[in-house]
Amino acid sequence: MADEREPGVAHMAMAEIVHPVLSPDEFALFSRFARQRQVAAGEVLFRRGDSGDAMFVIVSGIVDLNFGEDLVVKYLGPGEFFGELGLLIGDHRRGADARASTELSLLELGHPDFQKLVDHDPGRVAFFLRRTIMRVVSNEQMLIRQLRRRNHDLEAALDNLYTTTHQLSHTEELVRTDELTGLYNRRGLTLYLQECRQPSRSPPQGLLLIDCDRFKRINDEHGHLVGDRVLQAVANILRSVVQPGGLACRLGGDEFCLLVQEADAEALEHVAGFILHAVHGLLERSQPVPRVCPVSIGVSLLDPSRDWNDWYAHADSALYEAKRRGGNRLQWPVDWLGAG
Repeated sequence: MADEREPGVAHMAMAEIVHPVLSPDEFALFSRFARQRQVAAGEVLFRRGDSGDAMFVIVSGIVDLNFGEDLVVKYLGPGEFFGELGLLIGDHRRGADARASTELSLLELGHPDFQKLVDHDPGRVAFFLRRTIMRVVSNEQMLIRQLRRRNHDLEAALDNLYTTTHQLSHTEELVRTDELTGLYNRRGLTLYLQECRQPSRSPPQGLLLIDCDRFKRINDEHGHLVGDRVLQAVANILRSVVQPGGLACRLGGDEFCLLVQEADAEALEHVAGFILHAVHGLLERSQPVPRVCPVSIGVSLLDPSRDWNDWYAHADSALYEAKRRGGNRLQWPVDWLGAG
């Protein structure tokens, strides 16, 4: 049985980084030995730092996993599991806040329950554990990469702060920032472009204009507070991909931009593709209240001899074309030779 399952293990484990979901057979097995638990909407299952020794499987409803900082909140639905390290390690410190977004029906497994499960079907449990270990290792590697990137960003930010301290006060720095999303606003963009014209700096080489598709419908149907959360989710994704020397900005409303240093066409497509993939990952989770919406992206390489108005017009033409083709896609300007 192990040999038959082997080819799919790596692929499934990588998928579990985003979707820690049980197969139908595993769900049936866990249901046989787990304890049923009903949870009211809004109830907190555990908080970061709490000691835990049980794992959970969602039968129905939605759970929010909030890891803090500027990390994207995870939304888990039926068939997905969480808290497994508490079960496998024992007295494990939880790494996230777990809260019921809706009324929940859960399966809860402690050590005695898991031992019964192991005794009943050790082969299937061994396969589950291997996938779980691979997911944990992959998540650790991803966290290390994020920390390295953040350290690099911090070093660059400190260098920039040292050279601009005599020009900017704390109040001026706040004026650069969009209050809702924490990204740069238009004033921050203007100051960034001025700094890029200094002899010691080089102008960005790529621009992505990002616009939320059908955002007005979210505000109309669910209210502006939900709309604000959607904008914050998009901003968190952009913040996660902005590179040293680059800039993520909320231009206004539901329109954002990302300026990229040292970029070619392939690199820009990679960044735009990551943004779309991250958005789709959140959209795939069924939930009563939207947490994100599809986005259209206009992508353009920049001519350093021209200014922001020309850059924006070129990328905006691509964004318009993406919208015309139905949205939820990236698009190059139609006059660019590499446009598809």
